[in-house]
Order: sequence, then C-alpha cells, then structure tokens
Amino acid sequence: MTVTTHERFNLRTLDDLRDKLQVLGIEIPLSEDLSVLTDEVPLGRLTAWNRLVVHPMEGFDSLPDGAPSPLSFRRYHRFASGGAALIWFEATAVLREARSNPGQLWLHEGNVKAFERIVRETKRAGIDATGHEPIMVMQLTHSGRYSKPEGIPQPIIAQRSGVLDPTHSLPDDYPVVTDDYLNRLQDTYVDAARLAAQAGFDGIDIKACHGYLIAELLAARGRDGRYGGPLENRTRLLREVLARVSAEVAGAFPTSRLNAYDGYDRRWGWGVSEEDPTVPDLEEPRWLLEELASVGVPVVNITLGNPYFNPHVSRPYDFPVAGAQAPAEHPLEGVRRFIDVTAQLQRALPHLPLIGTGYGWLRYLFPYVAAGAAERGWVTLVGQGRGSLAYPDSVLDILHRGSMDPEKCCVSCSACSQIMRDGARVGCVVRDSKVYGHEYRRGRRSAFDAAD
Repeated sequence: MTVTTHERFNLRTLDDLRDKLQVLGIEIPLSEDLSVLTDEVPLGRLTAWNRLVVHPMEGFDSLPDGAPSPLSFRRYHRFASGGAALIWFEATAVLREARSNPGQLWLHEGNVKAFERIVRETKRAGIDATGHEPIMVMQLTHSGRYSKPEGIPQPIIAQRSGVLDPTHSLPDDYPVVTDDYLNRLQDTYVDAARLAAQAGFDGIDIKACHGYLIAELLAARGRDGRYGGPLENRTRLLREVLARVSAEVAGAFPTSRLNAYDGYDRRWGWGVSEEDPTVPDLEEPRWLLEELASVGVPVVNITLGNPYFNPHVSRPYDFPVAGAQAPAEHPLEGVRRFIDVTAQLQRALPHLPLIGTGYGWLRYLFPYVAAGAAERGWVTLVGQGRGSLAYPDSVLDILHRGSMDPEKCCVSCSACSQIMRDGARVGCVVRDSKVYGHEYRRGRRSAFDAAD
C-alpha cells in the first residue's frame, strides 16, 4: 500500500478522483450510473423508497426537559423535505445521567408527546415534498464515559482503558459500572423503546458505537461478570435489549448503529487485529451481526472509530477541531476503510441490509462512489451525516438532477464538531451560517473563557 499523507480536498471532476486514487494506490468503486440509488429497499415490514439515509447528527438543542426545540423541528423538516428515504434520528438519552450534553435530547414519560409531534411533522414534510413517508429510526443512547449531563464530565465507564482513561485523567481507583446497574439499564432501554414506538418511530436503534457505553462493553475483555470477558458476555447487553425490543415492543423494529472497528489497541478495542490496531479484524462483528439478524433486526447502520479519540477514522476531514493534529493518512484512505469494512460484512451477510457511512469528504463526488458500492453489493443503503446538515436537499438533487451542487456541499471543516465540543447548539456553520454562525462564535468564546 502506498504511504500517504493528509491532504485537503482538491478534486473537481470524477476523472480527478480516478487519477488521485491511482496515484495513492487506493481502490474505491465508482459508477456514473446513479439509478441504483433510486431502488426501493425492503426493510422488514417497511420499504425504503430509495437507498439514501440521513445519519444521526446531534443538534444539542433540546428544551430543558429533553424535548425537541424549534431548532430540532427545523432540522428534521429540512431532512425530510430533502428526500432521504430513511431518517436516523439523533442520539436521544434514556436517562438524564446518560446525556453527553445538557442540550442532548432525552426521552421520558413527561415529554413523549413532543416526540410524537416531531415524528408526525417530519413525516408530513416528507410526504409533502416527495409523496413518500420517510422511515424514522429513534437512536437510544447511554453516553457512558462521555456522559456530561450538567456540562461537566461525569464518566460512567464499562472498563478501565489504557487508551481512553488518560484522555479523561481518571484516577486509578475510578469505579467501573456494576452489573446491577447494567441489568437495570436493560429495563430502562426497553421502557424508552416503548415510548419511542408510542411516539411513532418505525425503528428503535440501541446505539453501540463511537465509544459510548454499549460500544465500550463490546471490547471489555478484561471485565469480570456477566457483561465482560467472553464474546457472549461482552455483547450481552446489546443482544438482550434488541431481543426484548423485538419481542416486547409492538410497532417498531429493533436495530443498531454499530461500530465494526474501533481503531485502537485490541486490549480495549473492538473489531481490531491483535497484531496491528490499524487493521480491522471483523470476526467478532460478523458474529454479532448474525446474532442480531436472528432476533429480527432488519437493517444495521455500520460505522467506525471514536470521534473523541481518532476522529479521522469516524469522519475523514479537511480540518480537525481546535488543538488537534491532522492525521498522517490521506482522507481517501479513511473513505476506503469505511467502504472495505462495510463491504466485507455485507458480502458475508447478504441477507442483512447494511447502511454505509464515511462518504462525506467526497462532497459532490459522493453519489458516484455510493452508486459504485451499491452496484457491487458492497452495501445496501448509504448515508450522510454532516453532509445532510450542510445540504439537506442533496438527495432530491441526486435523484432528480443526477448530481450535487458543489456550492451547497459540506466542506469537512469540522466546525459542526467544534460547536459540539464547545457546548453550543450544532449545525452547519458554512451553509447555514445565519443560524449557526452565531452558535459557533458563542461556543468559541465559551471555550476561550474556560481556558482562561
């Protein structure tokens, strides 16, 4: 493999992309025929009217009780009007203590009516714009070691990690979450899933990615008890909650946004080669996907990395957040990693539709790569996260014009991630600056004040 270095996006045409891939020695599928993206895709009892998905992107703009705010309603109206067949709703906490931000959405008995309203209005916006009702998945989360419900870190960790503990400055005697807590958490997730189904969500995602609590359990080889050690124990919480959602929650299918590869030492990482943490080992993720399919999961959303530790693995970018260094690898290497990992799993499990991630750095070249991967059976659906924040109507442009507008695309500047780190409300600073330019400046001022 060619040794590469980081480089900003400088590609104007598909031929430019082909030339760059050849120079780098990277293989990525391409297709100029985008018709495959218009295919209908059966997902259990439902059918997605195209292959395009909005990934979960937190706005951190909830009302004080955790309910969606006017900005939340605006965001999902824009997503639905933009034409995506499936909208994967942002991470929503199952407990107050599980929130990663004081503005993170939190679903409970006291605000379920507000969630009913956002589902109803989002679906109506989709029907009005496209004639199709979008499928909506609620992502339920426990932030674990990234819990910050009052704006200061309050980590709830699944294991001691030689990789992640130093980033939190945790003392040597910091406690690991107990099995009793995790046993009760199963009931909490199922109760929240019932509320999400009551609100009208079509699917319930038990979030298992990006270093949050359930994702951390997947790699807890050194943990004792029923949630650590052997593979069956490490995956227990996710498997048993999804099985219970399938059996006990009427009206919504179970699913997960699942890390397939963490990208750090296997002693504390999931989906990682024992010899080399830069190399995925997908034996355990493949086994887990088979288990999830066996309990009625009709689709899984695949992702990689930990945005707090190796953000270039989670989302290849042009510019990092403040204080971070650009990675040594070219962003196209990150795009290739996403495509290859998802392709290996999709080929191994052709009966289980997988959603692909990691295309955002490609900007207006995204649909040609997405179509190439779908044509080859390397992925079933493809999603955009920050790209949807920047350009929510990109799907309609892809489907109707056969292209994306370069002047509307995400530029992978990490400003949306920066707002999140700074504790302000999240959106696209570049393409939606009238709303989020102020939030960016407010967040930066707060960060500088805290540093002083």
